[in-house]
Amino acid sequence: MMTEATSTNLNLITVEQVSKSFPLPDGKGEFTVLSGVSLIVKSGEVVALLGRSGSGKSTLLRIMAGLIPPSEGQVFSSGKPLRGANNDVAMVFQSFALLPWLTVLENVELGLEVRGVKREERRQRALKAIDLVGLDGFESAYPKELSGGMKQRVGFARAFVLEPQVLFMDEPFSALDVLTSENLRGEIDDLWNAKTFPSKSILIVTHNIEEAVFLADRVVILGSNPGRIRGEVMIDLPRPHDRTHPRFASLVDYIYTVMTNPEIEVTGEVSDKTVPPSEITSPYAIALPHVRVGGISGLLELIVDRPSGTDDIPRLADRLQLAVDDLLPILDAAVLLGFAEVSQGDVRLTEIGQDFATTTILRSKDIFRQQVLTRVPVLSSIVQTLQEKRSGSMRADFFLDLWDEHFPHEEAERQFATSVDWGRYAELFEYDAGEGRLYLSETNPGLENPVPLEDV
Repeated sequence: MMTEATSTNLNLITVEQVSKSFPLPDGKGEFTVLSGVSLIVKSGEVVALLGRSGSGKSTLLRIMAGLIPPSEGQVFSSGKPLRGANNDVAMVFQSFALLPWLTVLENVELGLEVRGVKREERRQRALKAIDLVGLDGFESAYPKELSGGMKQRVGFARAFVLEPQVLFMDEPFSALDVLTSENLRGEIDDLWNAKTFPSKSILIVTHNIEEAVFLADRVVILGSNPGRIRGEVMIDLPRPHDRTHPRFASLVDYIYTVMTNPEIEVTGEVSDKTVPPSEITSPYAIALPHVRVGGISGLLELIVDRPSGTDDIPRLADRLQLAVDDLLPILDAAVLLGFAEVSQGDVRLTEIGQDFATTTILRSKDIFRQQVLTRVPVLSSIVQTLQEKRSGSMRADFFLDLWDEHFPHEEAERQFATSVDWGRYAELFEYDAGEGRLYLSETNPGLENPVPLEDV
């Protein structure tokens, strides 16, 4: 007979060395989304998967749910190898995914009906789940009659009624307004803390750092390109997690620090030890953050007004009402261009960054051009390629093919669009979308330190 202590430590889901790749178009190889991921979800814990866009969070969740197979590795559920859909889990999605022609009660009953549960039993279980999420009285309502928050409550009830071993939540609050998401997040936490939650564990995918620290017992941090586990942070706070506790703030600051510094080793404690980046020969293999120049300059203008040109990243995100996936690329771009430095959860403008944020429009273009040519190899490479042509122009397809060697085509197009935005602002080149050609700008100042074409 299994004791309570043994049950508490039971590994509900085990992921062993899972990798996932998708073929690139035209048979040009594969794009690896996940690489060598190992993870355990134990009974009695809330685990948060936290990572930036491109870290494969949702892909990993779907592999663990049995919705897609891994390319390599194995998933075990309750100790058994996973083959097909995982009946030990239920999922709450970002989108409400309700059937509009069914009532609240019918939507909640649907999973039980698929499993062959008899009508009276599924009705009683559905009514209990509806009551648990605070929707009693709305059983006969249709989705069109419900607010966004109420629709997501139906999503939770639909998962609760299955009484899964593990509840998967894929950014369940991101489609809601701030107040509604805060209210629903608090209610889910209350249910868990009161030990009335209808599953043994929770696995939540999120890009919201404070949400992860508030809900989770353990935060697993994923790296990007390909997705991999960098490390984890134990949330060593008594439940419920108090946002005003100094330890809460230090945990949030630490996670912001490692999220904004991909080379830092995730140890659970702030560390200055860095992992040297792997050598990359082609500038087209280095992903640019997808940020327009206006976003970079706008952020710098907000920070430059702070004392000493320094701001706390969590407070900055809160002040701007920006999710981490929206703020971090802007910070990445500012750091890449040498306009800012990030350390210990703070962002500080460099001298050149303060100059860029406070000077005239014409001088800001000169500064941006200077920083792009010295710090962004792919832009230098594009300019040099155009200079080598007598016409000063090249088809955009040429550059897209270079990005296609390293990224899926959709991402290659995004890299091209970001490069065009930066190159236009710096007056390095122009892009004629109708012709699909890049043209060297007439005001292009040339390259002092060009990138050799053999490195492209």
